[in-house]
Amino acid sequence: MAYVVLIAGLVLLVLGAEALVRGASRLAAGLGITPLVIGLTVVAFGTSAPEMAVSIGAALSGQADIALGNVVGSNTFNILAILGLSALVAPLVVASNLVKLDVPLMILAAIVLLLMALDGRVSGFDGLILFSGVVVYTAGLIWLSKKAPTDVAMTEITGGDVVTAGKSANTLANLAWIAGGLILLVLGSRWLVDSAVQIAQTFGVSELVIGLTIVAAGTSMPELATSVVASIRGERDIAVGNVVGSNLFNILAVLGLSSMISPDGVDVASSALRLDIPVMIAASLLCLPIFFFAKRISRGVGAMFLLSYVAYTVYLITSMAPTP
Repeated sequence: MAYVVLIAGLVLLVLGAEALVRGASRLAAGLGITPLVIGLTVVAFGTSAPEMAVSIGAALSGQADIALGNVVGSNTFNILAILGLSALVAPLVVASNLVKLDVPLMILAAIVLLLMALDGRVSGFDGLILFSGVVVYTAGLIWLSKKAPTDVAMTEITGGDVVTAGKSANTLANLAWIAGGLILLVLGSRWLVDSAVQIAQTFGVSELVIGLTIVAAGTSMPELATSVVASIRGERDIAVGNVVGSNLFNILAVLGLSSMISPDGVDVASSALRLDIPVMIAASLLCLPIFFFAKRISRGVGAMFLLSYVAYTVYLITSMAPTP
């Protein structure tokens, strides 16, 4: 039954991603907002809802390793696996705004997390600082998007139809697509994670490894499905912006709220300090020179990203002894 639920969760994720990308891209055209901004906010934050639910639930249940591993593992998966797969589908063009602002902020958030975790815990006060960061970031992003000139005749290919800002579908209908997509994503992710954890536990794998691999990949399935679908549909700003925005949201909002809600904050295992958080930072740092100099993610770079994630996962599983 667990395997059936896992497959059903994957199906819901694909359907939800299609609905979310369709609604978000049409909403962007209708309101004169660039798809990049939509990808960094509505899509990125919405697809991180599973991480939010899982990490907060784990923190309240005293499963700090899953709460932390979910965030750190998801961010590593987002960059190496999702961008890698999306670039293999179609080379991704990187918007200059990402290189100037969002990618440096993603790197900064990862480094701040490492500094906060050096004492072995992300405290409630640390969480408050992180969550304040996402509030400031979102407000600043919206403010900058309103100042930046946008092309009111912007067109976007959605379902084979050219949609212009003046002829887009009704805003309420677009919001309904987004809401429906998010519901399917959250439900599908929940089914996927619950069944995957159940399967993994039968093999005696530790909670940290489960959080870094099964749970992280499972809760990142919305980002994966959304970015790959966006890449196929030609919305490559959404594909890249979704990953960068999700990584920021995971650290600042998901881990921030989890630390604030948990009575004792979120404990950080020494192995996470030695390996997993540094790997997340290294993956984030890798984006900057590639994005800055190449301004695109080629299929070759995508393959390198994906192979790096496979190597990290294999090392993680083989180097950690399972729990009895």
